[in-house]
Amino acid sequence: MKLLRVGTAGRERPALLDAGGTLRDLSGLVADIDGALLADAAALGRIRAAAGTGELPALDGTGLRIGPPVGRIGKVVCIGLNYHDHARETGAEPPAEPVIFLKAADTVVGPHDTVLIPRGSVKTDWEVELAVVIGRTARYLESAEEGLARVAGYAVAHDVSEREFQIERGGTWDKGKNCETFNPLGPWLVTADEVPDPQGLSLRLWVNGELQQDGTTADQIFPVGEVVRYVSRFMTLYPGDVINTGTPAGVAMGRAEPKPYLRAGDVVELEVGGLGRQRQVFGGG
Repeated sequence: MKLLRVGTAGRERPALLDAGGTLRDLSGLVADIDGALLADAAALGRIRAAAGTGELPALDGTGLRIGPPVGRIGKVVCIGLNYHDHARETGAEPPAEPVIFLKAADTVVGPHDTVLIPRGSVKTDWEVELAVVIGRTARYLESAEEGLARVAGYAVAHDVSEREFQIERGGTWDKGKNCETFNPLGPWLVTADEVPDPQGLSLRLWVNGELQQDGTTADQIFPVGEVVRYVSRFMTLYPGDVINTGTPAGVAMGRAEPKPYLRAGDVVELEVGGLGRQRQVFGGG
């Protein structure tokens, strides 16, 4: 299933994109698409059954904003340097263990919302990523197979980053990763049953129509199941939590001088195979 949330920011309602491309209203079945729903197998079963009948009310998507596909996210966990080619382009050794950092949940916006370049920024960068959404509590998992079993679904994420803030302003990544609007998510959440192999997905990103990133999750250093297992050894993952699993090569930071960092007015488009496409116009903060 492709689950999404539509409407004005803070007032989104749950919806489903059916196999024929019609947007269907789920508000008569569920209150929202959030961790509580993703942990409720019976509720998800009712949605599947209703979708199969074709009787869910259709929504006119014309001019309708698409919000983040998951509401009330508890935390966004990010994995750094998780692609062999990205590690090479930045001159870093592939890590022996996953590099973990956090983004605040309030950085999450819709897939087509304006992204704000922070005041004083000179190194705002792009990163297309596969996002994993947790559906069952994960705590001290023992295997990658257990990790995959905790995944409710997958989505496109844009891990926008300010490299000067991240690297040159005090030695921690938080300042460069948690700026307002720095985590567009969606357009929809594709349930795990429709993604049989999360290690076989293409990732692409364009800036002003020019292809910048063209990778595959097959190049991940730590695959999805292992990432979930590993993170669960250090923090409890709850339904509705999101994991951004890293970006392939092609970021501005990895380019020769002058590096093509983003400016107000730039248009970024990105996609993950089978999971949809995002488009953002960057604006001044």
